[in-house]
This record gives sequence, C-alpha cells and structure tokens, in this order.
Amino acid sequence: MQALLGVLFHSLGGVASGSFYMPYNKVKGWSWESYWMVGGVMSWLIAPPVAAYLTIPNFMEIIMSGSSTILFFTFLMGLFWGIGGLSYGLGVRYLGMSLGNSVVLGFCAAFGAIVPSIYYNIVPTEGKVSFTEMISTTGGQVVFLGVIVCLLGIALSGKAGIMKEKELSDEEKKKTVAEFNLAKGLVVAILSGILSSFFNFGIEAGKPLADAAVESGNNPLYQNNVIFVVILWGGLTTNFIWTTILSIKNKAYKDFTNKKTPISKNIMFSALAGFIWFLQFFFYGMGESKLGNGASSWILHMSTIILTANFWGIYRKEWNGVAAKTKWTITAGIVVILLSVVLVGIGNSI
Repeated sequence: MQALLGVLFHSLGGVASGSFYMPYNKVKGWSWESYWMVGGVMSWLIAPPVAAYLTIPNFMEIIMSGSSTILFFTFLMGLFWGIGGLSYGLGVRYLGMSLGNSVVLGFCAAFGAIVPSIYYNIVPTEGKVSFTEMISTTGGQVVFLGVIVCLLGIALSGKAGIMKEKELSDEEKKKTVAEFNLAKGLVVAILSGILSSFFNFGIEAGKPLADAAVESGNNPLYQNNVIFVVILWGGLTTNFIWTTILSIKNKAYKDFTNKKTPISKNIMFSALAGFIWFLQFFFYGMGESKLGNGASSWILHMSTIILTANFWGIYRKEWNGVAAKTKWTITAGIVVILLSVVLVGIGNSI
C-alpha cells in the first residue's frame, strides 16, 4: 500500500511538472525573463514556506537550528539545480514541450538516478548504498544499464529533433514553437538535464532537516517540505539574478507597466505556472517519504513528466507536418526512455 501511494504521489508530481509550462503559453507581449521571474517568485519564494508552514509549522525553527554545513550544501545544490531550472525553461522555449522535455528530463533522469549513490560514496551513510557498492551488485548493474538505455533514448529523441528541423520550414516550426532553435535548444537542454539532477543531491544533503521535522512530531509524509525551502532558496538566487540581468539589459522591466499588454492576466498566468511547478516538489516529497530517495523514485518522477510533456506536445501539434519516420523516431525515443525506467525499477528492487 505504501508503494502504491508512493507511485501515486510521484505521478501527481510528474503531471504537475510536465504541465507547468502551459500557462506561460497564455502570456502575451512579455519577454521570457519577465514571465519567468514572476513564476520563479511564486514557485521558489512564496509557495515553499507557505506549504512548509501548513504542514510543518516549526519549519523555520528546524532550519535555524540546523548545521551550517548541512544548510550550505543543501543551498549549494539548490544553486546548481537553479541553473538547471533556468536552462530548462530555455530548453522548452527553443525545442517545445515534447522534444525539450524528452532531452532535458532524459538527462536529468539518468544523472539523478545515480547522484545519491555518488553522494554516499563521499559521505558514507548507514543503510544507504554507495556508487561503488551499487555497481558491484547485480541490482546496481541493472540500474546502471537502465541509465545507459536512458541516454540511448535521449539520442533517439535528439535525432528526431534534427529530422524535424530538416523537414519543416522556419515558418512551420514557429507555428507551434515560436523560437524553435535546435542547436541552441540541445545545448541548454543537455546542460539543464545534468544540473537539474542536483535537486536529488540537495534532498540527500538536507535529509537531517527532514529527520528533525519527524522527530519534533510532524507528519513524516510532509517531512521533505522543510528541505525544499532551503533548496529552492538556492534556485531562487540563481534565477532571480539572471532574469534581473536580462531584464535590465533588454529593458524588459518595462513589461510590468506596459498597458498595451494584459498585465494582470500575464501576472496571473505566470504565477499559476510557478505554483504548478512547485506542486511537483510537494508531491515528490510525499512520494519520496513512501519509497525513499533511490533511483526508482527519481526515474518514476521523470518518466511521468516525460509522458505528460509529450501529451501536451501532441496537443499543441508540435510534430504536425513531419514525416512518419520522424514521428516514429521520437516515439521510439520516448519508449526507450520508459524502458530505462523499468530497468531501473527492476534493478532497485533486486
């Protein structure tokens, strides 16, 4: 029953993450940095402490009494993850919901699945499997095989993107993805996929905070909400600095007073996107409390996001007009990524 609840919570988080970008498509007349900043303030500054307060009322007391080393490394992982989150938005912006998410999250799934074990190699922890121990066991080797298969799926997805770029004119590509740019999109997507996996690392670094939340009498189901506050402070720092620089450079700050645009609606849709993005962490934390922060949790979360994002990609007709071979290639890429999920799940259960 606990495992089923874990799968349900991870699935809800994956649906939220795979869907969060949709409200941004409703924003009219604003620069990317403007709506990304509004969404970021909601998802990284407002929502986390509110959720933590409602579920762990003494969350600030726990954070203030936490070890400076734990807080530093948890925040640092959030900084790295923040760069991944920043480039994630750019990846979807340049590649679209379907291809962008497949490449970004494929890399994120692969690296995130093995990051915790690498952490335990550096910081041995009782009851946790290190990377060295993982690759020396049958189950660990199956997990590692799953990661390799995941990278193969990413390669197929990337090939589909190259085929799409050759087949469609610039006008056709921009009907569904206004700023489609394969080369630029793949670079930022790969960067995003690798750095986004550091969120998983941040959960491991901040685990003592979650333990303290449980020890002080809070519901274990919500224990990770206190960690998310610190991790997302790191993400906020990275994204706010960069979007502010862009806003000043491009004079995009004028968007917030430009009466030629629907300012109120733009703020509402941007904030909604940010809130939906935060829900992925909220539900991931609940799922992790049931399944643990192993490879299965991370891969399950990522695969649900990939499926959801590709559903939205089909809905937005991002693959209309391409040859059947191209559609089969992107489909094969998604199937191979999902196969990697099965392999990781099997390996984790052995």
